[in-house]
Amino acid sequence: MDDNRVWEFEESLWTGDAEHYRALIDAECLMVLPVPPYVLGGDEAVATVANTPRWTSVTFSAQRIARPEEGLIVVAYHIAVARDDEHYAAHCTSTYRRRAHDDWQVVQHQQTPPLTA
Repeated sequence: MDDNRVWEFEESLWTGDAEHYRALIDAECLMVLPVPPYVLGGDEAVATVANTPRWTSVTFSAQRIARPEEGLIVVAYHIAVARDDEHYAAHCTSTYRRRAHDDWQVVQHQQTPPLTA
């Protein structure tokens, strides 16, 4: 997957509907989110995020991509998203695993809101 497609894939996780989200998240995915219960796995992670309203504006910065081995992509970035009058920002990572040609799924995702002193 080339870099442009990686960022399109990641953006779709923030904006896509619940069915799209479910299709891209592996059943064994682990997530760390800044809301209870904080650490989520598998179907719990999919259900929690799929049932939240989708964002309508997405801005990436500080984007990094690593490809530690064939069929594995790791991304890190800062995100700023919005919908209506609600705004959210976080530092994030996601890890994708290729299951077959052009078939990628998220196996890890974490969000850390900006820390303040």
